[in-house]
Amino acid sequence: MSKQAATAGISDRESEILTLIGEHRSNAEIGAQLFISVRTVESHVSSLLRKLGAPDRRALAGLAGELVRAERTDQTLAGLPSPLTPFIGRANERSALRDAVSAHREVTAVGPGGVGKTRLALAVAADLAGDFPDGVWFVDLVPVTDPAMVDSAVAAALGLGEQHGRGIDDSVLAALADRRVLLVLDNCEHLADGVAPFLERLLERCPEVSVLATSRARLMVPFERVYSVPPLSLDEPGDDARNTGGAAGSPDAVALFVDRAAAVGWTVDDEDLDQVADVCRKLDGVALAIELAAARLPVLGLDGLVSGLSDHLRLLVGGYRADDRHRSVRAMLDWSQALLAGPDLTLLRRVSVFVSPFTASAAATVAGFSPLEPGHIADGLARLAEQSLLSVAASAGGTRYRALETIRQYGTEQLAGAGELNATRARHLRWCLSAASELAEDTSPTTGVWRARFDAVADDLRAALSWAAAQPGQRDDTHHLALSLAHLAFTRNLVGESQQRYEQAAALTDDAVRAAAALRWAANVAACRMRGDDAYRLWQAAADVAHRAGDTAAAARDLATTATTYFRKAGTFAQPPPRDEAIALVTRAGELAGDDLPAQAAVALAECTAQGYAFFADQTEAQTGAPAMTALAERAVELAHRLGDPVAEGAALHAMTGAQRRAGDTFAAAATARRRVELLQSVPVTPDSADELIDALTIATATSIGVGDLPSARRWSRQLRDLPLLAEVGHIATSQLIMADALAGYGNDVIASSGQFLDGWTQAGRPRGHTFGPVAAAVAMIHGLCGDEAARAEWLAVVDQLGVSDADRSGYAPTFDAITLLHHGQATLALERLDTRSGEANLWRLGILLHWHVALRAEAAVLAGHPDAGDHLAAARPIVGENPVANAILDRAAALLNDDRERLLATAIAFEAAGCPYQQARTLILAGPDTAPAGNDALINLGFTRVDAAG
Repeated sequence: MSKQAATAGISDRESEILTLIGEHRSNAEIGAQLFISVRTVESHVSSLLRKLGAPDRRALAGLAGELVRAERTDQTLAGLPSPLTPFIGRANERSALRDAVSAHREVTAVGPGGVGKTRLALAVAADLAGDFPDGVWFVDLVPVTDPAMVDSAVAAALGLGEQHGRGIDDSVLAALADRRVLLVLDNCEHLADGVAPFLERLLERCPEVSVLATSRARLMVPFERVYSVPPLSLDEPGDDARNTGGAAGSPDAVALFVDRAAAVGWTVDDEDLDQVADVCRKLDGVALAIELAAARLPVLGLDGLVSGLSDHLRLLVGGYRADDRHRSVRAMLDWSQALLAGPDLTLLRRVSVFVSPFTASAAATVAGFSPLEPGHIADGLARLAEQSLLSVAASAGGTRYRALETIRQYGTEQLAGAGELNATRARHLRWCLSAASELAEDTSPTTGVWRARFDAVADDLRAALSWAAAQPGQRDDTHHLALSLAHLAFTRNLVGESQQRYEQAAALTDDAVRAAAALRWAANVAACRMRGDDAYRLWQAAADVAHRAGDTAAAARDLATTATTYFRKAGTFAQPPPRDEAIALVTRAGELAGDDLPAQAAVALAECTAQGYAFFADQTEAQTGAPAMTALAERAVELAHRLGDPVAEGAALHAMTGAQRRAGDTFAAAATARRRVELLQSVPVTPDSADELIDALTIATATSIGVGDLPSARRWSRQLRDLPLLAEVGHIATSQLIMADALAGYGNDVIASSGQFLDGWTQAGRPRGHTFGPVAAAVAMIHGLCGDEAARAEWLAVVDQLGVSDADRSGYAPTFDAITLLHHGQATLALERLDTRSGEANLWRLGILLHWHVALRAEAAVLAGHPDAGDHLAAARPIVGENPVANAILDRAAALLNDDRERLLATAIAFEAAGCPYQQARTLILAGPDTAPAGNDALINLGFTRVDAAG
C-alpha cells in the first residue's frame, strides 16, 4: 500500500480495490478478481469516496491513477539488485549518463574491467526508475556463455517464460511491445554476437523500451550512444576536505578507499589522506583495484600496503600511469595473488570455472584434487572471501560464493598458465553431470524449491556443455549432459532450449539409436511449442538416421509420425509442404513397416489422420465415408492398445474421436475423449506425452460441452489451465475454461479468466486465429448478461481482431447472442438469430453447440409465441439425445408452452443437477413472482443483472 493511501487511512483491501478502479474495472470484475461479493465491493467503494473526498467514481479512478504512479517508483526498483556497499561519488558521471539514457534509447557504458561500470549503471537505473512505469530490470550476462541464450537471460530477469507457439525471443519482444521499461544489460562484451541482434530486434519492435548496457567495447548496433566510464576522480583533495576531517571533499577515489577501509574495520586518519590519495593514483582510480587494496589494510596496514604496492606496480607496469588502465586491475590481482598462500592461490584459480554462485561442497568436488585436500576447501573459501576475492551470499541451499567477473577471468587465465584448465573443467563437467542427475531424480520437479535448485546450476550446466562440445575426448559425457539439460529445461518450462539441447545431443553422438531418440524428443518438444515445421523436419531426420542404420521398422514409424504431424499440426506450420508429400510419406512408411507392430500402428494412425484431415479441413464429403473412417480408427486404436503405450493409444483415440464426430455420434465422441484423458492422466508429463495431454484435455472439454456434461467440462478445462506447460500462455490455458464457465453461467469466474486470456493474447502479439473466436464471443455474452454493453462490444471487437469468418461464427455466435437476448426478454429477436438458413445447420457449422442451438431455438419460439413452437420442440428432441442441459431447456420450453408450473420448477432441479446455475436461476424467474426473487439473488451472486419475471 502506498504512503498516500496509508495516510488517508485506506486498508489493504481498499487499496486493492482502488487500484482496480484506476484500471476502470466494474464492481463485478473487481469482485470476481478478489473473490468477494459485488455488495462488498460497493461498500468499499463508498468508503473510498468518503476517505479520499472524491465526488464520484470517475474522480476516484483519477486519484487511483495518481497513487499507482506514486507507488510505481518503488515497484520498478524491484528489478534491480541491492548493492551490499554504498555508491560513492561520481556525481558528474552519474548526471551525464542519466542524461544520455533519458535522451537515447540505447546507451552503452564502456570501460575496462573493474572501472565501476556496473555500479554506475545501477545507480543511474535507480535514479530513472520514476521515468519507466513498467519497471527497470537488471540482466546479469556474466553466467551466460552462449550468445544464443541472451534472450533467455532477459526473459529470466523479467520473469517471463516461453509463449506457446513462439520462441523465447519473440515471447520477450511481445511482452515488452507496449511497455515502457529500462533494461540494464550488464557485461555484454563476451556475448556481442548475441546481444547486438537481440537489441536490434528489441529496439525495432518495442518503441517504449530503453537499454543501458555495460561492456568493455561498444556493441556496434544502430542508435547506440557510447558513454566512456572514466576512472574515479584523482584530483588532489582541497582545503575544505582537510579541514572538515575524514574524506569529506576528497576525490572520489579516496572517498571509496576510506569507505571500504571502514567496512573492514580500519579508520583512515586525516593525516593519512595524502598517502591514500597516492595509493589511488598508483591504481589509476580503478574502483575494483582500490577496493581490493582497502581490503588488505587489516593485514598489512597502510605503510605496508603503500610499500608493497609501489614496488609491485613499478615492476609490472613501468610507472604509475599506464595507458591501459585495466593493467592496474591486473597488477592489483597479481599482487593479491603473490600475497596468497599456495593452497588459496590454487583454490582461487580453480573455482574460476564456476560461472554462477557455488557452494563449498561444489568447490570441494571440482577444486579438491592434489595439491588441495577436499576437506580444506571451506576454510580456503572463507579466507578468499575475507580478502574480497570472493563474494558471499546466503541462499536457501546454503552459503554460496562467487568471484567478480574480472577476478574470474583472471583466475581462468592463471588456470591455463598453470596447465590445469582442462583437468579442472573436466571435473566441473562431471560435477554438472552429477548435479543434473540429482535434479532429474527429484520427485517434486514442479515445486518452487526444484526450480530454484535448477536455476542455481543451469548456467554452469550450459557453460560446461559449451566447453565440452569442443573437446573430442569428452563426446560421450557431452552427449549425456546435453540430453540431461534438455530433459531438465523441459521440466523447467524452457521448451525452446529443451528442443535446442535435444538437437545438440543428437549431433554429439555417433550412436544411431541415441541420435534418433534425441531427435524424436526434439520433435515432440517442437509439437508442444506449436512449431509444426520443426516437428515435421525432426521426425524426418529421425527417420533418416534410423534408415541409414538399417532399422527400417523405426524409419517406418518415424515417417508415419511425420505424416501424422503434418495433418494434426497443419495450423502450426509457417510454410507447410505440399499435401502430396505427406501422403507419399504414409505410402513409404507402409512399405517399410513389414510385420513390425509399432510400425503398423503408426502407419494405421497416419492413414486415419490423413482421411480425417481431408474431411475436416475441407468440410466436404471426402471419398472415405463415415463407416470406413470409423473402421480405420478402430484398427489404429486396436494396434496401439496392443503396444501397451498410453501415448500411442491416446493418439489413436484422437483419430477415433474425429471419426465419431464425422459419423455424427456426438455422445460416442465425448465418451472416447473422456477415455483418452483418463488414459493419459496416469502418464508423467514428458516431451512424449505433453502435447497429447494438452490436446486430449482440450477435446474432452469441447465434447463435454457439446453433450451438456458441464461438470466434466469444467474439470477438464481447469486441469488444462493448470498445466505448467501453459503457465505462460494465458489465452490458451483459459480458453476452454471460459467456454465451460460461460455456458454454465459462472459470470464472475468468466470475467476473472477473461483478464488472463486477454493478457496472454496481448503478450503473444494478438495473433489471429479463428479457434479463439468462441472464447471471445462467450466473454461478450457474459458481459451482455451483466448489462455492460460497452464491455460486450469490446469483446465482439476481439472476435473481429481474431480474423474469424462469418462461416466460423455461425457455429456459436447465434447461440451466445440468443442467450443474451432471452435474458433481456427479447425472444423474437433470439428466434430470428437462431433461425438457421437452408444448408447452414450442419454438424460442422454448428460444431459442439448444435444441441444448445436447437434447444434454445425451441424455447425462443415458445416465448415469442411462434405458431410453430411445438414443431420446433418435436424436431429438437431427437437431435439433443441425452444431453441433460439441452433436455432441461426443452422441458422448460414445453412447460411454458403448456403453462405447467410444476414441470417448470422441476427443470430448475434438472439444471442444478446438470451444473448449470444460470439456467437454474432463470427458470426460477420464469416460474413467476413467488420464485423470481430467489432467481434474481442467484443471478446477482453469479455476477449478472436482475431481470423481471416476464424476461
